[in-house]
Amino acid sequence: MMATTPTRSPRRMTPEARRAQLVSAALDLYGRRSPEEVAIEDVTRAADVSRALFYRYFSSMEELHVAALGSVADELIERVALPADGPLAEQLGEALDVFLDVVQRHGSAYVALLRSGSVISTGATDALVDGVRDHIVDLLCVRGGVPGPSRLQLMTLRGWVALVEGSALSWLEADREPDRDRLRGWLVEQLFAMLAVTVRCDDGPGAQEGATMPSAFGTSR
Repeated sequence: MMATTPTRSPRRMTPEARRAQLVSAALDLYGRRSPEEVAIEDVTRAADVSRALFYRYFSSMEELHVAALGSVADELIERVALPADGPLAEQLGEALDVFLDVVQRHGSAYVALLRSGSVISTGATDALVDGVRDHIVDLLCVRGGVPGPSRLQLMTLRGWVALVEGSALSWLEADREPDRDRLRGWLVEQLFAMLAVTVRCDDGPGAQEGATMPSAFGTSR
């Protein structure tokens, strides 16, 4: 049997392509181990490049971590959306499917992105997480027809996003249990239930303007 020759990295690439290659190599490694366990040597070996070439693009492993986690956050922001048409429950389910797709593909990187206790957690990674959260909350406000939600409604939406994040972490760590369909349906119902409680309790500034949000969500089911 003839031995196979490992595929080698192209010697010449544009700076953007080379940087993307290193980020991709890091994310691939994160799929098999936690980011804290990945060293420069692991990345250069996986990308088939020299250590010197690595330092042309990243000053440290920490900088590569932020770039790699940033690509996960960017993918979430780019892909998670709520179409303007159709029942909201279906739209939320589709958006959660996309979210869980990304989470599942980048499991260890997603865990590191969300865990403030991670050794690679920095102000930069915190900003990435906040960007994803703000994107999802903004989508919900637009779909609910409330550009200026009340304080309690905003707290409700942010609380639901935190629930989605925490549930995704628990789901990954529990070997994808409960099954994905049940998790998705439960998260959708949680949002409806949380908004129903909020409309009963909300009498603060902005509540009247935001009163259409629960009905927009509820009647779209």
